[in-house]
Amino acid sequence: MLVIVLENAPARLRGRLAVWLLEVRSGVYVGNYSIKVREMIWRNVEEGLEDGNAVMVWKSQNEAGYDFVTLGTNRRIPKEMDGIKLISFLPDN
Repeated sequence: MLVIVLENAPARLRGRLAVWLLEVRSGVYVGNYSIKVREMIWRNVEEGLEDGNAVMVWKSQNEAGYDFVTLGTNRRIPKEMDGIKLISFLPDN
């Protein structure tokens, strides 16, 4: 399972993701692909995101059962603690 959430993304990126993934809500895409295809999709997100932000979550063989990456400016920052990824919040400006 693969989930990508976009915020403030250009319409052309949203359209490109809709080619591979199902947009179940505005900016929320789901699908089920191999590692190679997942990496190709994420490269497209990196190239087309501009000033937006994104997170991609996928099923993984670890204690949590999933892994994730983020891109762009957001208050939620991934932090690894004792081998587990958690989320740290930046203070409000």
